[in-house]
Amino acid sequence: MAELDAACCAAEAQQACCEPHRKADCCGSGDGCRCAAAGEQVAEAERLRERVRERYAGAADAVSRSRGSGGAAGTGSACRGVALTDERGEPVFGAVLYSGDQTGGATDDAVAASLGCGVPTAAADLQEGETVLDLGSGAGADVLISARRVGPGGRAIGLDMTDEMLALARDNAIQAGARNVEFLKGHIEEVPLGDATVDVVISNCVINLSGDKARVISEAARVLKPGGRLAVSDVIADPDMDEQTRADMAAWTGCIAGALTREEFGAALAEAGLTDIEIRETHRVHQQASSAIIRARKPER
Repeated sequence: MAELDAACCAAEAQQACCEPHRKADCCGSGDGCRCAAAGEQVAEAERLRERVRERYAGAADAVSRSRGSGGAAGTGSACRGVALTDERGEPVFGAVLYSGDQTGGATDDAVAASLGCGVPTAAADLQEGETVLDLGSGAGADVLISARRVGPGGRAIGLDMTDEMLALARDNAIQAGARNVEFLKGHIEEVPLGDATVDVVISNCVINLSGDKARVISEAARVLKPGGRLAVSDVIADPDMDEQTRADMAAWTGCIAGALTREEFGAALAEAGLTDIEIRETHRVHQQASSAIIRARKPER
């Protein structure tokens, strides 16, 4: 068995069966390499990612069809399968969370197609000349809002894995006349930017959809410049969320079952080296989950 573990945990095998950031778990001492288990985890994460991509592609297609027919552009919430209002009829997802003075720079269509659970740009304290990265940028509303706030000397970058959403966002940017924006295709677990290249990372109800949230937060910390800030809106789960809700795949793509608890989110931020952590609940989105504004800072060198 020892020989098998040694072979499995060789450098070549690690590249094939273990994600780089999981090598310590896969190939640590004790239980051996466990590469088979690691491979299954990767496969499950890929299945989840595809489910999320399909749902967001469908949302983008719905917007495009609505535009073509002259209808309203809104698609409701990214958190499909979850009520848009709570038991009192209060809105919990989508464009209704934005007030008029929070949308400067974005087109009405971009805001109407918002799929988030909050307004991260309201908490990011954006300054002229800064570079902003939006993880899971969707139709581009938060990117366009950021672009206006950082001014011509700044830059706003959107990252999304869905071709349909990227096309929609680029069209919205053209309509807005925004020249300091860029939309990249990629995964939030593998941000296609260099180390210490952005001043602010924002995101709106997307981190909870990832199968590897710790990796997303680690990537956000990596691309932040020293002193840079993270300001995201996301769903956080109650500590006693039941297993039936967590096991529901539809709820994963509906923002609920995939959510971290407050303690888990805070621990992941700290593990990534971020400080000044603040997690402030804004409103309930489910009987076992809330939306929250989450802020943190990367220490100065």
